Amino acid sequence: MNEEYVSLPLVKNSEANHFELKVGEYTAFIEYKERDKKIWLIHTESPEELQGKGAATAVIEKTLAYIEDHGYKLIPLCPLVAAYLKRHPDWNRVVA
Repeated sequence: MNEEYVSLPLVKNSEANHFELKVGEYTAFIEYKERDKKIWLIHTESPEELQGKGAATAVIEKTLAYIEDHGYKLIPLCPLVAAYLKRHPDWNRVVA
């Protein structure tokens, strides 16, 4: 994760069903669905202004940490999350 994102908090926006990472005036997010201690990660989006700067990777990493820290299991539907898991197989420990 890029150093600039480490201290930024991950927000679980239950109203919008988004995990959000606010970077300045922009927000990268992952759309999710949650039920019975399982979280489905559906879609990751990063504003054009943040693309190529690691914001999507940061929101994925922070979301995976949230899932692990809160005892959830992951069902990765988002292709970007699936690709991240392929590159970082150690995170498969949270996959349902």
